[in-house]
Amino acid sequence: MNTLAIFLIQLILSIMVFTLLAKWVIYPWLQSKTHKIALMILIAPHTLRHVGLTFLVPSVTDPDIPQSFAFTTAWGDFIAAILALIALFALKQPIKLAIPLVWIFNLEGCIDLLYALSQAEAVPTLAGTWYIPTFIVPLLLVSHIMVFIWLLKKPAEKLTTRL
Repeated sequence: MNTLAIFLIQLILSIMVFTLLAKWVIYPWLQSKTHKIALMILIAPHTLRHVGLTFLVPSVTDPDIPQSFAFTTAWGDFIAAILALIALFALKQPIKLAIPLVWIFNLEGCIDLLYALSQAEAVPTLAGTWYIPTFIVPLLLVSHIMVFIWLLKKPAEKLTTRL
């Protein structure tokens, strides 16, 4: 079996598992939370996207990793992590721009992940970073989808109330 086929199998199975967990466990549990708390829970894993900077560490990736992939993926993830932190702080405080900041984070983060996944030529050079797109990215994609659902489905609460 070739490298790309193994990658796709792992990616698809991880997406399936995280989707089922989201549908069966996380979504029903979040229904009992306030709008802001649910968003904060869904955004929290994205604050750790600084892990994507690993693509810039030569001893971890293959020396032949396409630099365009490594650079855009690493910095796109880092920006998403910073935006996630900003969105969390905005949700925690009574800031009127909290929901727009969540939208900005979610759009940038989702686009970053989809762009990185579209770079199939980088798959054979992932080396020690293989776990990021086959395990972490599926979790983050499902989380992004849930944030979009929450933003579109749930009415925004007054942001003047503290958590």
